[in-house]
Amino acid sequence: MTREKTAPDLPVVGDGSGVAPGAEFYPEEVRLALRNRGMPLEALRYDITPVGMHYLLVHFDIPDVIADDWRLEVGGLVSRPLSLSLEELRKRPKVTLPVTMECAGNGRALMAPRPVSQPWHAEAIGTAEWAGTPLRGLLEDAGVKDDAIEILFTGLDRGVQGDVVQWYQRSLTVQEAMRSEVLLSYEMNGRPLEPQHGYPLRLLVPGWYGMTSVKWLAGIEAIAEPFEGYQMTGSYRYSQSLDELGEPVSLINVRALMVPPGIPDFMTRVRLVAAGTATISGRAWAGRLDVSRVDVSTDGGATWSKASLGDPVSPYAWRPWRFEWEAKPGRYTLCVRATDSEGNEQPLEQRWNAHGMGNNVCQRVEVLVE
Repeated sequence: MTREKTAPDLPVVGDGSGVAPGAEFYPEEVRLALRNRGMPLEALRYDITPVGMHYLLVHFDIPDVIADDWRLEVGGLVSRPLSLSLEELRKRPKVTLPVTMECAGNGRALMAPRPVSQPWHAEAIGTAEWAGTPLRGLLEDAGVKDDAIEILFTGLDRGVQGDVVQWYQRSLTVQEAMRSEVLLSYEMNGRPLEPQHGYPLRLLVPGWYGMTSVKWLAGIEAIAEPFEGYQMTGSYRYSQSLDELGEPVSLINVRALMVPPGIPDFMTRVRLVAAGTATISGRAWAGRLDVSRVDVSTDGGATWSKASLGDPVSPYAWRPWRFEWEAKPGRYTLCVRATDSEGNEQPLEQRWNAHGMGNNVCQRVEVLVE
């Protein structure tokens, strides 16, 4: 069940190449940026991101869902198909888990040339306290058959992308779907999901980039073949051209961000910092891995100093870091980079790909000290 079909002819954005040659943003990108919001980086001070500050990406439209009429259908290669109301899901075992979620396209607008899509800089991030019932228990109750190799998740948001009319759909292998931390979430920060965050139910897959956590979830289907819908094969790939399939995007890359210090210039966002001891702080995360180290540079990456690390709020959430800087008058480029428990370190230079995915290049913040 793909629920996809070829779309009618639609306007081409830019020159059709998929990349923008200069600094100017196409009107279509600006429209996307006005619909989707990033987390203000000063919100890195919070362990748990307030709902109104958490990043948001809506691929198509926010569906109009009436919870009393909604049901979750579980079928396909299962022994006991299920049809569950929200109230029935709420009666199942409940788990609450803080999880850092990052959009796979975070940092796309910093690439050169820039892939044309939602023009994220570094703000497509947030950590919420999600609550729901483990997916594994539901799949066990349904009895996934041995010949099933993937679980397909279908949301209620429908639109056109890549010349394909589609419902938003993603799949996981049965092994991934059975992981204990994967949730069917109906609460965010202690409240029912807001419409833009997937009300009444969304999938939550800790450690993976956000595209995997399907919102407005309506269907779960066990299937015998790998799902090849657009959101699996036409997007969310590490490829060097739009014609190349490339490797699939999956787990979140290691990354650190700083709370921009001092006060900003309104237009340029260059920071003004008073001379003296300045505390530089932020958060670091690495998907399913631990953050083992965070380093800070005050000279654009020429030299580095180790920051102190705090404790993460959960195994799947960011951890705080802190660095004391003796700031002297002048202009500086502050940088931060993180290293994970397997030795993966943020790059100093961009790693380009055609869809603008997984960009975890070191953050740079321009500062004027007076």
